[in-house]
Amino acid sequence: MRSWGQGLLLLLAVTLAGAGGAGLVLWVQGRRAATPVQAPVATPADLAPQAPPEAPEPAAGLPSTEDVIARAMPAVVLVETSSGRGSAFFVDRDRLITAHHVVVGQSYVKLRLSDNSALDARILATAPDFDLAVLRLMQPGPDRAFLPLGTLQDVRQGQEVFAIGAPLGVFQNTVTRGIVSSLRQIDKVVVLQTDTALNPGNSGGPLIDRAGRVIGINTISFRGSQGLNFAVAIDHAKALMEGRSLQLAFDPPATGEGMKSLMPRAGASEADRIREEGTRRYAAQLAALAQASDQMESTFRTFLAYYWDGKVVGSFDRNFYALWEKGALQGRPVQGYEARAEALHRAADQLRGQFREAEEQARRADIFPGTRRELRQRYRLDAREWD
Repeated sequence: MRSWGQGLLLLLAVTLAGAGGAGLVLWVQGRRAATPVQAPVATPADLAPQAPPEAPEPAAGLPSTEDVIARAMPAVVLVETSSGRGSAFFVDRDRLITAHHVVVGQSYVKLRLSDNSALDARILATAPDFDLAVLRLMQPGPDRAFLPLGTLQDVRQGQEVFAIGAPLGVFQNTVTRGIVSSLRQIDKVVVLQTDTALNPGNSGGPLIDRAGRVIGINTISFRGSQGLNFAVAIDHAKALMEGRSLQLAFDPPATGEGMKSLMPRAGASEADRIREEGTRRYAAQLAALAQASDQMESTFRTFLAYYWDGKVVGSFDRNFYALWEKGALQGRPVQGYEARAEALHRAADQLRGQFREAEEQARRADIFPGTRRELRQRYRLDAREWD
């Protein structure tokens, strides 16, 4: 967050610079999404006889990545519970699969569809040792989009895969891409190790192959690591839905840990992790805002001394809050410095906009109001003028 705070100070300095008052400069850093590159189509032998006869032909009949995602997206939903959020996906018109730790302790959950409509579902079956749960709609409606299920037998190391879900429980309908890094067995659970980017909120969402078939249920992402994520093999979920033993006749390399030992710590739900991460981000944002506010106080003091013909009525925790209080700043700018006064107002409003953005992010992360108030007080930002 250091660069975020430096950006605020730079914004403030640029805003107030120059006798005529420079305008605000807003830096927006974007990132252009990478364009998928299609594999080149092999030239037919009769048109290119010089091509080596042993060169393999590319696989035919597979839909484009865009088509695969477009068909899969309506079948993936956001799961909302009293303790957090996660993802799930339809496997037929009224049943869904998700991760057990997303719905643990719940009898019923709310599902948020891609069109933002909501449905209620109950917990139909669970397998805590495999981090799996099956949901059923309370009131089945018309036919719905659902995902076809693949099998572990067709999974190959290095193949391309896609994860769909709601990272942080906020950004619904997010797609990430990676490869299958390895197949492993954690105790009795067969998992797909991938480098597909996952975050809290992706848990319970599908891991699909290039044909759009679900081959895994996203379950674990290790914080502090890069490209180390796991999905429970779909064969376990198929067995759970069919009432069969979840043990698989498959022998990938084993680890020394059980699935439960890799699950989030006891008592820490998906919501807890989102809240902890949000609290750290919120504190860093407030620290940067406090630094910028200190600079603004100094600037406002200079402005009153040299560029303002009048006075401030009232008492404020930070002197520049008078800019937001009607009737508090009495008088007029010194002749020739009107633009400087306008620039000062714009800079203060920009700070307030940054504060409100931080508050909104904290609210979405479900940071407790008391925690937010304590942090605001720590940085002298707990004042009604910011509202």
